[in-house]
Amino acid sequence: QVQLVESGGGLVQAGGSLRLSCAASALKFSINTWGWYRQAPGKQRELVATITNGGTTNYADPVKGRFTISRDNAKNTMYLQMNSLKPEDTAVYYCNGVYIDSMYRKYDYWGQGTQVTVSS
Repeated sequence: QVQLVESGGGLVQAGGSLRLSCAASALKFSINTWGWYRQAPGKQRELVATITNGGTTNYADPVKGRFTISRDNAKNTMYLQMNSLKPEDTAVYYCNGVYIDSMYRKYDYWGQGTQVTVSS
């Protein structure tokens, strides 16, 4: 049973930084695309950033220039470095991993979420 476990959330003042980690366990294959999503109270879950196994990254406009996504394939771990945090970044952050097998079947894995709170 593949599990994704996030860590690194917490409370930080505006302008501060946090680093989120997402570790995959029981993984016998390499995730194709990792992603971070977030959901603020009363809002839908939204994409924050993604990174492919080739290292191609994609960022949502609100976080461009402030957040950096990275991955360590050897450790099956993904990171999100968040700098210059703003109160509007407050949300539960979810780790996502997508695997596509040789039959092109897609498998979607999610972590349990980690709370990030940015105070003004």
